[in-house]
Amino acid sequence: MQTVLVTGGCGLMGQYICSGLIKKGYEVIAADKEEGFYNMGKLHYTYIPWTPEDKEGFEKILEEHEINILIHAACTVDNDLSSFVTETEVNASQKCDEYIYKCAMSSESMQKVISISTEKVYAFPKSREPIREDADIKTTSNYAVMKYESEKALVNEMRNHKNVICCIARVAPVYSKEFTDNLMAKITDPKDKTKFVLGTGQYGFQMCCVHNLVDFILCFVKVAEDVSFAGNYNVADKTLTTAADIISFMRTYYSLGTVIQKSAGSNPISKIKKIFKPDKEYKTNYRYLDMTKLENNNMLDTTKASKIVTFRWDINNTK
Repeated sequence: MQTVLVTGGCGLMGQYICSGLIKKGYEVIAADKEEGFYNMGKLHYTYIPWTPEDKEGFEKILEEHEINILIHAACTVDNDLSSFVTETEVNASQKCDEYIYKCAMSSESMQKVISISTEKVYAFPKSREPIREDADIKTTSNYAVMKYESEKALVNEMRNHKNVICCIARVAPVYSKEFTDNLMAKITDPKDKTKFVLGTGQYGFQMCCVHNLVDFILCFVKVAEDVSFAGNYNVADKTLTTAADIISFMRTYYSLGTVIQKSAGSNPISKIKKIFKPDKEYKTNYRYLDMTKLENNNMLDTTKASKIVTFRWDINNTK
């Protein structure tokens, strides 16, 4: 039985990742600042109190347990943070991740390392071509900078440990039936915080049901047998989630309240572009909705990840 260490294992993503690993027969250790209830009491599950700044604590985990796989979801998981990421947090995260990767990959038992990153590291394309893993990088927000610095730390350390299979999962904003903050951000006006829809809401967003992320990780852990599997992987739902989908979903399971239908003639989005300019909040708030990009409908190219797993979850069947 292999042992998997999940940093941030009690957060939104981490708890589902741990649960999936337990079901697949792994010994799972969740390291986080507070214990969650989702996996508490399950067999082959251990919680260890830890924060990313605790270097001695991380070393102790590696010394006392023979860790075969590291899934690093702490410090860089958006849903465990405030929606605002400061430059101070970016700098602190960079130092923590550099140490975590160096320490983990120096362990003789370590076989695989998976880092949870974000699609926000990509430059926003002017065309509607799918965004592939080798697309241009342009970190325009603190959150994207924080994630990309973590990526670079892993790549740099990987050069010193070429026997460890490393994966960077660039994930679209996640959601589940219970976690809807990222969905709600797509129908929230960043200026006045009202809920809105343009026209009939047939414009879409690239999202990721958290269960698609879990499925990808479970499959990667199982099938990645050599370093040919190492690299970047886009992880997202198969299709875009439209604004209309989000409104229907929220009204079905929650009390949504008033949604303003905005219209500005035959092409409302184009007219909004002329008057909308992101404010200073855009750099620090990773859920900030850039109204000028609503009509682009850009998708992540998940062809590479789809060779490993079938992305079967979406807003219509999430749990």
